[in-house]
Amino acid sequence: MGPAELVQAAAMARRFYLEGKSKIQIAEEFGVSRFKVARVLETALERDLVRIEIRVPAELDAERSDALRARYGLRHAVVVESPAEGVDESPDPENLGEVAADLLGELVTEGDVLGLAWGRSTIHMAAALDRLPPCTVVQLTGVYDAGTAERGSVEAVRRAAQVSGGEAHPIYAPMLLPDPATAAALRNQTGIARAFDYFDKVTVAAVSIGSWEAGISTVHDMLTEEERGHYATLGVAAEMSAHLFDAEGRRVGRDLGERCITVEAERLRRVPEVVAIAGGLRKGEAIGAVLRSGLVTSLVTDTAAADFLLTEFAPGPRPALERCDPDAD
Repeated sequence: MGPAELVQAAAMARRFYLEGKSKIQIAEEFGVSRFKVARVLETALERDLVRIEIRVPAELDAERSDALRARYGLRHAVVVESPAEGVDESPDPENLGEVAADLLGELVTEGDVLGLAWGRSTIHMAAALDRLPPCTVVQLTGVYDAGTAERGSVEAVRRAAQVSGGEAHPIYAPMLLPDPATAAALRNQTGIARAFDYFDKVTVAAVSIGSWEAGISTVHDMLTEEERGHYATLGVAAEMSAHLFDAEGRRVGRDLGERCITVEAERLRRVPEVVAIAGGLRKGEAIGAVLRSGLVTSLVTDTAAADFLLTEFAPGPRPALERCDPDAD
């Protein structure tokens, strides 16, 4: 390109990329056809006269996020950088909660009902919340230990409601009970029943995922050795909100749900937006299993888990996005 062509190409590129003018407007200004404008802009890119740089915060991996979203049919996928050390040993890096808090700030709209399930990652997320439009917040599961309610999911529900200025509906009960009769009796108590009444109104839910091993699944840690062995024989690979899944995403051990204070799986399936927060290589298979279940629409994870899901794990036949689009007519 000669100097005149270079100057003209630079001017056209400025109009198009910086000033937002259309190719037709640029063609009219320079007295040429819009096809010539298109050719000039293409040449400007080829000759490095124009360089387009897409920048996101350093902790976000845009390429993996988009690949994960497309591969699993998710509505949203956000991948953050794994910790530099301890990738194998550290599930759910704390920065997942911070990013998930920002995502909820985008997804929740005024008048929504936000549901929060028990999980370390959802507790970290609630602590990081600094903006939410006015909404009702409801607890979706009992707590890991009733004695830790003030430091766990009850406090997470209170925190989210405080940020949004909306109502809080916590559940003051353990997640796992000794038998179905005790669980049924607790579900009928006034405060717990009131929270359960909101389950069908939840529009956005945040959940955690656990793999079936000590320290990485709350439910696994609450059961006896004999019970853990029983569910292991059923092929359990993942746990979410006290629901168990095998590697294909099928629910197993449904009898456990009868002993738990938790949102039913089919009610969760009807929630328009379910955001799962889970990361770490040790949780890779568990995350994949839950994605195959069709219960999750969006995922916040890290690069270690994302690489496993993109290279070593295949999506199941049921896409995760099984809901009607809430914005559709």
